[in-house]
Amino acid sequence: MEWTQQDSDLYRQLSAIAVPARAEQLATLLTLIPFAEDEAFRVVELASGEGYLSSAILKAFPKAQVIALDYEATMREATEKRLSSYKGRYEIGAFDILKTDWFDVLNDADVVVSSLCIHHLDDAGKQELFEAVQSRLSARGALLIADLVLPKNGRAQELFATTWDRMAESASIQTTLARDVFQLFVEEQWNIYRYPDDFDKPSPMFEQLQWLDNAGFETVDVFWMQAGHAIYGGYKEQASDNGLLFEDTLSIAQQILQD
Repeated sequence: MEWTQQDSDLYRQLSAIAVPARAEQLATLLTLIPFAEDEAFRVVELASGEGYLSSAILKAFPKAQVIALDYEATMREATEKRLSSYKGRYEIGAFDILKTDWFDVLNDADVVVSSLCIHHLDDAGKQELFEAVQSRLSARGALLIADLVLPKNGRAQELFATTWDRMAESASIQTTLARDVFQLFVEEQWNIYRYPDDFDKPSPMFEQLQWLDNAGFETVDVFWMQAGHAIYGGYKEQASDNGLLFEDTLSIAQQILQD
């Protein structure tokens, strides 16, 4: 199985409601970046999608450089269009999360970020990726992930499924004043906690934190979680006080998502 242009087209229709608390997630990732606003650093994004996260990073950190990678061509085109005003500060490339031939792009990166991509790797693949990132990051580096995680009991799976449905329905009404987009979300069986498939391989949160620790990250943690979606990751050194305030990053995230 692979991600196709048809999948990208469907995701673009659903993304405004299918990603729980989207602006809050985006702001959380920005807040966790361990660099000051005026510092120069290099970011690699795995699965840039429509380019919102890369765009937010470039807006929030005026000296940052971003390498945005995605598997599907129309997603790379969307990222290119969204980042075009940051000429000279970004590169866009193709990659396949299921392969390892792109790992050298990570060499000396300061931050690696990924949203809704790593859950396509099985347990062994995630461990290999975490080790590859840790060994290639700069001394102050961080790996920050926003993704689906696997609950370890049936009641939690039902909780994840129900809360995701409720948040998607609420977002559909808020953004479009109708349930039509939510109905598409239901018809396409997007909620993997209700409709598991072989393409999606989320892993439990506890095990992933262990794998990050085993890979050599100094500090690992889960920072945010709702409806089966979590933000977690690791730092190569103890996190400093450098970084942006959540109130400021939330404002940036809201602006980027309105563009």
